[in-house]
Amino acid sequence: MAHSDDEGLVMPPRIAPIQVVIVPIFKGPEQKAQLDEAIHPIIQSLQSLNISVKYDDTDYARPGWKFAEYELKGVPVRLAIGARDLENNVVEVARRDTREKATVPLAGIAEHIQQLLVDIQQNLYNRALQYRTEHTTQANSWDEFMQLLDTKGGFVMAHWDGTSETEDKIKELSKATIRCIPLNNPQEAGTCILSGNPSVERVMFARAY
Repeated sequence: MAHSDDEGLVMPPRIAPIQVVIVPIFKGPEQKAQLDEAIHPIIQSLQSLNISVKYDDTDYARPGWKFAEYELKGVPVRLAIGARDLENNVVEVARRDTREKATVPLAGIAEHIQQLLVDIQQNLYNRALQYRTEHTTQANSWDEFMQLLDTKGGFVMAHWDGTSETEDKIKELSKATIRCIPLNNPQEAGTCILSGNPSVERVMFARAY
């Protein structure tokens, strides 16, 4: 759910059904044949590295329409190559996570894409982790708990006495529920923000939006 923007999905490469899409830009069957001849070895090189690739050489839509379609679907990497690119032995490479474009030599393109997918995966992880960290706050009292929910939102880590009665009462009063108890949760002595009873760890609360 964290991996999206105003243009659609942003798929992490490890779970993307299509990791790379190649869009040829051509006019007429002659240019198309030239591009096919250059692109098929690229496809084979990518597949030999266990990279899933789609070659969209359909002629039902313009390249710009295809670019938007694959951005919407969140395909991590897009390659675009036309006749002029072929003459210069380069290809345009666009990454979905940052929407950056670069002109890259055709020589070694498969290895370049392989490393780019690793970089995109790490960037998305780092970005999601940073977002979660920035939107997770500790509360040590009921008043602080309510203030954080009303003003900052996100996740609130707070002590809970472990009873369903207290959990239900917190939900009734705050509209916040326990989202999870992290597996690596630090064990620390404290008091429940509502009941004041002993607690051994904080749990993650949040409101649904």
